[in-house]
Amino acid sequence: MKVVGWILVALATTAVAVWTAGYWRWSYKTQVLLQRLEAARVNTPPARFDLRELDGLPEPVARHLRQVLPEGASIIRAADVVHTGTFNLSQTDEQWKPFTSQQRVVTQRPGFVWDGRVAMAPGLAVHVHDAYVDGEGILEPAILGLFTLVNLRDRGEVARGELMRFMAEAAWYPTALLPSQGLCWEPIDDRSARATLSDGDVRLTMTFHFGNDGLIDTIRAEDRGRTVGDRVIPTPWEGRMFDYQRRQGLLVPIRGEVAWLTPEGRLPYWRGTIKELRFEY
Repeated sequence: MKVVGWILVALATTAVAVWTAGYWRWSYKTQVLLQRLEAARVNTPPARFDLRELDGLPEPVARHLRQVLPEGASIIRAADVVHTGTFNLSQTDEQWKPFTSQQRVVTQRPGFVWDGRVAMAPGLAVHVHDAYVDGEGILEPAILGLFTLVNLRDRGEVARGELMRFMAEAAWYPTALLPSQGLCWEPIDDRSARATLSDGDVRLTMTFHFGNDGLIDTIRAEDRGRTVGDRVIPTPWEGRMFDYQRRQGLLVPIRGEVAWLTPEGRLPYWRGTIKELRFEY
């Protein structure tokens, strides 16, 4: 029995050591990304939303912004977001696991760092960095924050996909949808419009669709990079936004879902709820 006890103690000690090493390794890598994000920021002076900026915008865009932004609202320069939700680990089926995450966003120069933890089993989590920092796209999942599964980084397709995420999530920090913040809008019809965003050599266009209430309900990209193994494959993608609520005076969607639109059908892979949202002006 003493031998069994010593074995259990040794296993417990090893598990604690591995968990601690992973925690500190991941925390350090997260801080490095956040420091890079802050270093790339453009120091813009405080500014406020003027209704005249809506002149000439496609009507569904102007209608949305009139609802979500009170006149004189401060322009958002950064945001901190806390999410909970579920993540689908399967590329072909449904294998949903709970996640929690924290995200830091800056609007000029556009960028974000998403630090997520997907619970695979009790005591076993995959830590994930999904980021757009200084023009570089980053995707790195690691078991316990220690054992990296894949590390994708580039200023090409990965960066383009991450900038698409920034653009689609602008409904959470809605002053980023204004032309003065870099978006160029063109009309499609009375319920949709195209938006184009450029950052360095990365340029992309996405389609925004507006619901019966005039608020953004769907954002679509025709060729977002989908990670399959160690490859990135352009695939139609959409994000859905719903349950709009007031946060710091602005109307933002609290829940969302994102999905790949594959030849086999729509494949949702992220469903989340905002638990905390704080703006910096």
